[in-house]
Amino acid sequence: MKGTIMRRTTVIAALAAVGLTLSACGDDGESTSGDGNGNGGGEVEVFTWWAEGSEKAGLDALVEVFQEQHPDYEFVNGAVAGGAGSNAKNVLASRLQTNDPPETFQAHAGAELTDYIEANQVQDISNLYDENGWSDVFPEDLLELLTVDGAIYSVPSNIHRANVVWANPTVLEQAGIDPATPPASLDEWFTQLDAVQASGATALSIGTDWTQVHLLETVLLADLGPEAYIGLWDGSTDWASPEVEAALDDYAKLLEYTNTDRQNLDWPDATQQIIDGKAAYNVMGDWAEAAFQEQQQKFGTDYVAFPVPGTDGVFDFLADSFTLPVGDINTGGTEAWLDTIASPEGQKAFNLAKGSIPARTDVDASEYPEYQQTAIESFANDTIVPSLAHGAATPVAWLDAVTQAVSRFSANGNVDDLKSGLADAAANNLQQEG
Repeated sequence: MKGTIMRRTTVIAALAAVGLTLSACGDDGESTSGDGNGNGGGEVEVFTWWAEGSEKAGLDALVEVFQEQHPDYEFVNGAVAGGAGSNAKNVLASRLQTNDPPETFQAHAGAELTDYIEANQVQDISNLYDENGWSDVFPEDLLELLTVDGAIYSVPSNIHRANVVWANPTVLEQAGIDPATPPASLDEWFTQLDAVQASGATALSIGTDWTQVHLLETVLLADLGPEAYIGLWDGSTDWASPEVEAALDDYAKLLEYTNTDRQNLDWPDATQQIIDGKAAYNVMGDWAEAAFQEQQQKFGTDYVAFPVPGTDGVFDFLADSFTLPVGDINTGGTEAWLDTIASPEGQKAFNLAKGSIPARTDVDASEYPEYQQTAIESFANDTIVPSLAHGAATPVAWLDAVTQAVSRFSANGNVDDLKSGLADAAANNLQQEG
């Protein structure tokens, strides 16, 4: 793949210290049914936060392929709804702590896996990559993010792009804005946002706290550039620097253009405001593409999409992936599910439904809708950076601290408190990783 990934040295250093060497079918992970080779049948509980909307549609499509490929196994839906996965993660943490793991669970590729690995809750599945030739079909940059101290602990089902603006052309035209000419910088975007606001429409729709963290990361990326953005997570970029503080001022300014009921909405609600013509812009990952498709919206006519101003040429990356937990599970069933996840059929069915793109490189881009074709091209050519809001850039504890600071700011509007809160979160977590 042509793209170059800018990896967090903090993640690598922290993970290298883990030093875990788990076998794929060790004593803690022996199967209670099945032979460990995808045969034998039994129930396979798949734990996700894909409980509604396009996410559930993607899961349903994947399950259909799983049942065709592995008819001896019975899929059990362990989905927990709400909070962009936060509710599911809380339930999962409780289950893992009480030695009640599902056969597999969803986790974002990257630093989010750190906590599970350090707690000895997931197994090394490098042997499955060797046996099935997955290393030959997943891009090298992605494999690097999945690899910890020489071992791989999950199988990616997709690739998502986080730094995307979705816009309603009609609302833009009513504000005197040409939808075919996206703003090239945040300053240009502020001018357009002023025009939309003057027209009476909501300029920028947004939802609850995690969607605000999502917006924040794209602003940091736009103002700092990819290298300094990466530096936020490895300590080489100072959170108290004038550049970072200026980016946070831009974030605070963007929030002034958003809907006042943001804390009561989740991402589908904010995206729906674009579809309904109530708002001009929305920043969301490209899982939003499925929401437009579900309502027969035509790309380029009913809606347009472009990189967040200032981030053109950068692909803000995240990937959903699945694990082999440690514990008393149906290991054969887990491996059967992972086989479907990695298969060309599984990846195609899932990503066509969800709006993402396959993690595999041996795909025919022409088989995908127009937006996804643009994402496939960008992932192959752009600079790739890890998403903060979706588990690729930081461990869960750091993201939680960022989310708390962002949520406070949404409520009190105190930008100085936001700056100090984010700086404290970075200092605390970098100190722990060091």
